[in-house]
Order: sequence, then C-alpha cells, then structure tokens
Amino acid sequence: MSTDLIFSNARIVTPEAVVTGTLRVEDGHIVAVEEGASQAGDDAGGDYLIPGMIDLHTDHLERHVAPRPGVMWNNVSAAMAHDAQVATAGITTVFDSLSLMGEHKGVPRGDLLRPMVDGLEAARRQDMLRADHFLHLRCEVADPHVLDYLSVLVDDPAVRLLSIMDHTPGQRQYAQVEKWRQANRHRYSEAELDVLMKQRQESQEAHAHRHRLAIAELARGRGLALASHDDETPAHVDEAVSLGVSISEFPTTASAAQAARSHGLSILMGAPNVVRGGSHSGNVGAADLAAAGLLDILASDYVPISMLHAVCLLADAPVGLGLPGAMALVSANPAKAAGLDDRGRIAPGLRADLVRFRLIDGVPHIRAVWRAGKRVA
Repeated sequence: MSTDLIFSNARIVTPEAVVTGTLRVEDGHIVAVEEGASQAGDDAGGDYLIPGMIDLHTDHLERHVAPRPGVMWNNVSAAMAHDAQVATAGITTVFDSLSLMGEHKGVPRGDLLRPMVDGLEAARRQDMLRADHFLHLRCEVADPHVLDYLSVLVDDPAVRLLSIMDHTPGQRQYAQVEKWRQANRHRYSEAELDVLMKQRQESQEAHAHRHRLAIAELARGRGLALASHDDETPAHVDEAVSLGVSISEFPTTASAAQAARSHGLSILMGAPNVVRGGSHSGNVGAADLAAAGLLDILASDYVPISMLHAVCLLADAPVGLGLPGAMALVSANPAKAAGLDDRGRIAPGLRADLVRFRLIDGVPHIRAVWRAGKRVA
C-alpha cells in the first residue's frame, strides 16, 4: 500500500521553527519540508503537524489487563485497548512500563507480567497495533522477587529500558512516611499500615543494595538504557551515576534535578504534573524545572492525552519554551535517550510519524495520526 502523502497549508513544527508550508512523504519517510502552499495533496487548513510523540514511561497497560480487583482481561484485547488510547493521544512510540513489584489490584505481579507481554506480542505479530511498542521494566529494588520477575522478561527483544525504583516508606518519593500512609489508607487500616511499613522497611534493608547492583549489571551486559526513579537528593543522583544511569526519572526536588543536570543525565518528568499545575504528591513542579532549564523529557505516566496538552502549556508563557522547544521534550529528546535515531523530528529521511492537531480554547484537538506514513488514528 502506498504511503505517499502531501500536506499543504500546515504549520509544520520542525526542531528549529514552525514553518507554514508543505510536507511531503514517500514510502513512509519524510522527503521534504517546503515553505508555501502546494496545489497538490491534503489542505491541512492551518493545523499543526508535529512528530509522533515518544513516551518512555506509561503505567497504562496493566490497567487494561487487570481493570478491577481480581479481574484478568483477555491479554490481546487489553493490548489493543491500551494501544488505541495511546495512538489517539498522538503517541506513535510507547515504552510500556511494567512494574516488577508486589501486586496490582489483588493480582500477583508474577501473574500479570507474562500475559501483558504475550498480549502485546500476539497483537504485534498480527498487525493489530497502531503504535510501536517497546518495554520499560520498572525494577523495585526492595521487592524480594524483583530479580525473578526480571529474569523472565529481560531478554525479550522489546525490552529497551530498565529503571531502578525504591518506594519504601521513608525513602525518596515517600521520604515523609505520612505521604506513604496517605497513598495507602484507601486499602489498609492504620494497624495494617504499621505492619506493612515494617515489612517493607525490613525488605529494603535486606535486598535493596544487592538488587541495585544486579540490575545495573544486567543493563550494562545487555546494552540497555538505565534510569533512576524518584531521586530526592544529590547523593541519590551520585549513586545513580555510579550505576551507569543515563536518565533521572521524576526527581522529587530541584536539588536532585540540578545534580542530574551537572552529571549530564536526561531529566524526565510526568506530563500530568504540568497539566495539573504541580505534582499530585507534593514534589517539585515539572513546569518549574522546565523554566529553570532542568527538564529534557516528558512522559505520560498515567494519562496518555497529557503529553500534547503539557507541550502546549510549556510552549506559552510563563515558561515560554516555544513550540519547537516544548515538542523536543516528547519527541527528539526521548528518541535520543532511547537510542531511536530514525524518528522524533520532522526532517527529511526520518520516519513519517506525524500528528495533526489544532488548538481549541487552549486545548489541543488531535485530528489525525500517522505511523511510518500510514494513518493509524
């Protein structure tokens, strides 16, 4: 099937500028960006054309595989439902982030992981997916079973990114134990939280250091990108650097972000943080980091549609990155961090992963999405 396309009268967001003109696609690749209108092709009516977004961290898949406590959904159907939501949000490359810890809605994590991966692979094999899917394995160092979970998946060719997490009460995101208690009060009584906190802290003491070293060694041995998670202090960043980390995910303080910048790490934050106007857990604001030059990548985290909305907010005042600069946070920068050199920018020779949208009352309305020149949404 031909993937030759011509978009005329579009506002094309390149890495350097917004060009009002024509974009040409042949055989699924961008061949030209030209100023001015063309008599041929599709009149975009002044809509924006941006590169398909690249999402390095989304927790969304497991919500489709286990939508209610104790409920397991058909894994292929779940993969397609997740994929449809991702693609219609303008995300053409997604790193499905699988948490290697505990349980999800009453389903043990070990029972979730293989079905999620198998469902994605079955859907991919039968050309049922709209976006490109890779795997990001989120490794909870305090979980006694994390290396067992990791061993099942780490050699899957879809795995491109590992992250090192520690959600123990008293650590990182939950440095203030009361934050952890508030996050879990809907599931446990105060007495149960006391017991659980003691168990988590004992497990962290017994396993975390050894697991950090083992996970970092696995990443090095397989040439996988490695991220740290919820760095709170410069000391956390120093530790991450010693392990070979290249991405600091969700630093919780400005001082940790500044330390990450000084070490040359890519700084990743959640787009919902921008859209909401701050962190839901009281940590540093992503827009504040962007304004300080301490933000490189935005990920959808838990709301796929948040990515483009966050871009539009950061492009304008008060942060004022401009659209090319804000778009880099969800396209060129994550592509570079993940080693994907065939996408992430509107430039001749790259894959024609494209999103067409317009702003309506300040909210982006996605009109169409293409992956490698093929319309997928």
